[in-house]
Amino acid sequence: MKLSRRFVLGGLVAGATSIPLRALAQLDLGSVSIETLSDGNLVLPPSMFLADRPFEDAFEILRAGGFSTEEIKPDCNVTLLRDGTNTVLFDVGAGPNFMPSAGTLLDSLDALGVSPEEITHVLFTHGHPDHLWGVLDDFDEPVFMNARHLMSRVERDYWLDPATPDSLGEERLAFAAGAIRMIETLGDTLETFEDGEEILPGIFSVPTNGHTPGHTSFRITSGSEEIVVIGDAIGNAHVAFAEPLWHSGSDQDTVMGAETRLNLLTSLAQSASVVVGYHFPFPGMGRVETEGNAFRYTAL
Repeated sequence: MKLSRRFVLGGLVAGATSIPLRALAQLDLGSVSIETLSDGNLVLPPSMFLADRPFEDAFEILRAGGFSTEEIKPDCNVTLLRDGTNTVLFDVGAGPNFMPSAGTLLDSLDALGVSPEEITHVLFTHGHPDHLWGVLDDFDEPVFMNARHLMSRVERDYWLDPATPDSLGEERLAFAAGAIRMIETLGDTLETFEDGEEILPGIFSVPTNGHTPGHTSFRITSGSEEIVVIGDAIGNAHVAFAEPLWHSGSDQDTVMGAETRLNLLTSLAQSASVVVGYHFPFPGMGRVETEGNAFRYTAL
């Protein structure tokens, strides 16, 4: 498995602010190229990481990792796969209407020399804003107009269930409203897949429920080599690794989310597969290793 790093500088984004110079990581698995593209970052309260314990419990973990305990600014890493036939995006970023610090995917694609028209497939890990809201343009037309769009059937049905908005609480009503609008606008052009399905040659869906009911990771294989795109199943590279069973405030089902996280970390450590974390430090590619009774993330 070959890793290379390149430096790219995008053009201008809204407000005439230039995209910062970012390392673009590329992994080659035989004829398959995997790259990560920045969609910017989120700005979150530290309490987002802990659902049912005081945030002070995480201070030491964050400080040891060099992270701020005032606010958290997780990167958003969109994965691009090219195999000579298909050009596949895993998630589409936040678009312009979620957070000012996010929504730079199109500029990152442009810096790489890839146009929206070239994307053949969009595979969604789940329906949260920073993964889905970049799918439509200002005219409610698909940004990636030639692509097939695919989401877990369980995830799609969850967001379209009339009972879902009332189950989320007031603070997440906007999540539901946005997901419903995006999914309904895509309509029949949004295809679905089942757990464990080989969606495209060498790309398999892996159910990693908990963050959302139908959250999906993707296993990408080429020969004996494997990369796993995990979306938000493991939401960060610090607290989630040190204390995987702590409940995360970002998970809709905190108990299932913790169980999924532990199982996934254990599996990734045993397999030594390369992992791509959506909110890991950019460019988000690395490996999971055991460290005593916990885990450690090692960037490539």
